[in-house]
Amino acid sequence: MKPWLIFLLVAGAAACPGLASAAVDVKSNLVAVSTLPAGNGLAAKYPEDSGVRADASVIFADDFESGSLGAGWDETGNKQGKVLTFAVPEAGAGLGKRCLRVEAHLGQDTGGGLTKWFDPAETVFIRFYTRFDADCDYVHHFVTLRANKGRQGADKWSGFGGAGLKPNGDERFSTAIEPWGNWGRWTAPGRWNFYSYWHEMEISKDGKYWGNSFGVPDAPVIARDRWICVEFMLKRNTPGQPDGEQAFWIDGKLQGHWKGLNWRKTETLKANALTLESYITDTWTKHPVNVVYFDNVIIARQYIGPVGKR
Repeated sequence: MKPWLIFLLVAGAAACPGLASAAVDVKSNLVAVSTLPAGNGLAAKYPEDSGVRADASVIFADDFESGSLGAGWDETGNKQGKVLTFAVPEAGAGLGKRCLRVEAHLGQDTGGGLTKWFDPAETVFIRFYTRFDADCDYVHHFVTLRANKGRQGADKWSGFGGAGLKPNGDERFSTAIEPWGNWGRWTAPGRWNFYSYWHEMEISKDGKYWGNSFGVPDAPVIARDRWICVEFMLKRNTPGQPDGEQAFWIDGKLQGHWKGLNWRKTETLKANALTLESYITDTWTKHPVNVVYFDNVIIARQYIGPVGKR
């Protein structure tokens, strides 16, 4: 089977409706007492991310300023070549001259994006910029960090798929930072939320294991038509021990931090794949065309923070 077809199949499997997903107790959000950094991070040393790839803490970086679509990434989801294009960020955004544009078409495709496998680290930070078009509706799934058994052969796909099923603890876990509309109660695209799968996740009301939600209900609704700096962190646990963590920042402000997560049972299972995508379905999305932009993606071993200014 062609790699690009495998990508589409596993992405589709991961997008089953999570309408009955279990929610983590919001009281477990440790943001009020967290000692994690915020504000400026390593990116402050590199104005507009110029030269950031050379930083010893950076695993991968792409500002989409050069190369063809998908250059530097491992898989590209671009159905019929109609989903992914390059665009120009507005002047003054500090994001260079080119960004990635994802145009999803309801009833024709489910959107698309890019996947990168990378060298794992004990603690991984993912930072990207995104902008939802003024008419963008609810997005079903967004940016996902996955743990696979390895990066070769079938092992590199072990963290994909499995929607509605609880992981065993030795083959996969994942966490996605994505907008959540609270069943249409919040204005599209909603509020930021973690959507996570791991072997100790809670069962959903329908008896299946949809991703568990880590939300911040009192956070502001996501603004459309402006660039947003999104960063999230995952710390892997000692196999079988509840010492894993995850956290996310919006525009350099820490909004959520959760500890006590037993992500995995085995040492060989490590977070090693990032999917940058805008995935839609007709579950909540009603607009025929939905556009999301991405730029200045960095995977690093330490807190990154917003783009440094010139």
